[in-house]
Amino acid sequence: MIIETERLILRPFRVEDAESIYEYAKDLDVGPGAGWPPHDSLETSREVIKNVLMVPYTYAVCLKSDNKAIGSISLMIGKNSNFGIGENEAELGFWIGKPFWGNGYIKEASLALLEKGFGKMRLERIWCAHLDENMKSARVQEKCGFRFHHKERKYWKIHGEEKSETVNVIERSEWEKTQE
Repeated sequence: MIIETERLILRPFRVEDAESIYEYAKDLDVGPGAGWPPHDSLETSREVIKNVLMVPYTYAVCLKSDNKAIGSISLMIGKNSNFGIGENEAELGFWIGKPFWGNGYIKEASLALLEKGFGKMRLERIWCAHLDENMKSARVQEKCGFRFHHKERKYWKIHGEEKSETVNVIERSEWEKTQE
């Protein structure tokens, strides 16, 4: 399924996206802030696309101008989430290549997935988290209506240390008020 916004196309990943994904996912400022290691080769990007990103409700974030994958956004439903949540809940996860930071693309894509999750799928709540030092992700979540739920400390293998993560949530009833 393809979702279109004003400036973006959110579409399923294709193996052919590996080159563009590698271009952005190898950046040391991208993956570690989202909790995953930078891609170290084109083959790594291919494998991540095949084994992680080619799943339901995970989309390549593409500009309408060229349909080239510049990031990823997903709704991880129930047990597919990183949290212990019910089947009528989801976790929103996202990242975008550094050259596209500050343009509002991830906010635009996130709002489209909130619409899908709450409007079409009738989910009850959507969760989203960020490492405390990732203020860009925190701002996106705030602009999309997420509110603080709790903090967690856990060991992050990628960072080789324990880090604090802020977990935010938005309920369907809260989202519906923004649609009036």
